[in-house]
Order: sequence, then C-alpha cells, then structure tokens
Amino acid sequence: MIEAREWHQELRVEKTLEGLRRNGFDSIYAPDMEAAVLTVLELIPEDALVGIGGSVTLRELGLLEALEDRGNRLANHWQARERGASAEEIMEVRRQHINSDIFITSTNAVTEAGELINVDGGGQRVAAMIFGPRKVVVVAGVNKIVGDIDEGLDRVRNVAAPMNAKRLNRGTPCAVTGVCSDCNSEDRICNVTSIIHRRPRDTDITIILVGEALGY
Repeated sequence: MIEAREWHQELRVEKTLEGLRRNGFDSIYAPDMEAAVLTVLELIPEDALVGIGGSVTLRELGLLEALEDRGNRLANHWQARERGASAEEIMEVRRQHINSDIFITSTNAVTEAGELINVDGGGQRVAAMIFGPRKVVVVAGVNKIVGDIDEGLDRVRNVAAPMNAKRLNRGTPCAVTGVCSDCNSEDRICNVTSIIHRRPRDTDITIILVGEALGY
C-alpha cells in the first residue's frame, strides 16, 4: 500500500515539474527537507540580502537558521515583529523584500499544469514573487500540489487561510469555523489573489518541490 502511494505521488510530482518547466520556471525536486535546504543554499550567494516571505514552510525547514549561520543578511519581518519592532520598522523590512538579492517564500498552491496560486493580506509577498528581487526561490511541499486553479483557490480558502488565521489569532470567522465565509472582517488575510500562469519575463524564479508535507 505504501509503495502504491509513493508511486502515485511520484507521478503527480513529475507532472507538476513538467508543467512548471513548460511555463518557464526552473523546477527542482528535493526528496526530503534536508535535501531541500541544501538545494536552496546552493542557489544563494553567501553575501546576498535574502528577503523572507511569511512562510511556515521555510521555518519548518530550518532554512532561516541555516542562512544566518553562514552569514547571509535576512530581511525577515516575522523576526522583526518578534523582537518588538515598531510598525514602521516592520514595514521597512517588508519593503526590502522587493529590492532583495534573493526572495524566498512558499506558495499556497501549485497546479499540476505549473501555475502558482497565492492569497495575501497586504500583498507584499505576492508582489515580491512577481517583480523586483534578482531571484525568487519558491519552496513547496507536495501537499501544496492541486489539480487545477479552482482546486487551488479552494485549498487557499478552506485549508491554508483558516489555519493561518488561527495561527495569527485573527478575529475572522474562518479562525473559528475552519472554512472561508468571504468575510468583511478587519482581520481578513485574503485581500489580494495572485495567479502566476507563466514566469514573469523579468523575474528569475526557481520552484523546489519537496517530497514531504510542509506548511499549510
């Protein structure tokens, strides 16, 4: 039974990697978290300013610590918030993402046809994925793979967003019910939707699919 699941996952991963390549992305498969971290480190110069998108996946990988240990400068707004930075200081860190040498994030969903689907509260993450940084690296677990755009949007609304709202202690209905109600809450985190159908012409993007479940 386990072999059958692994076989099916391998087929789906390969289909997704092929779709990403057709759409102009560099795409790489990493079988596990350790391989994913090593792959990312190989893509990033040690003197690079690295923008860190809000991502549970990156933290589960231990990637931020690996980058810091070897001397990379990080523009990490979560870390700034944790150390008690002001709202203005946090916003300045987020603006650095657009002008970073490398921007690293995950994606809310990636379709088998090779499209990236993301929903943001403020839009900084999706903006940096599309234009600005010299290079963008997107790391996603196999749990983020979906059949098509409709399934991806449903995944965002009813899987990723409710869990993120719960993690952030947002006062949204989905943080209670676990499903989207397209609310008007001031705490709403689904304000901007981005679908990257093909690689933007001026942005170098590498997608790393990891053979484990990561993030939301």
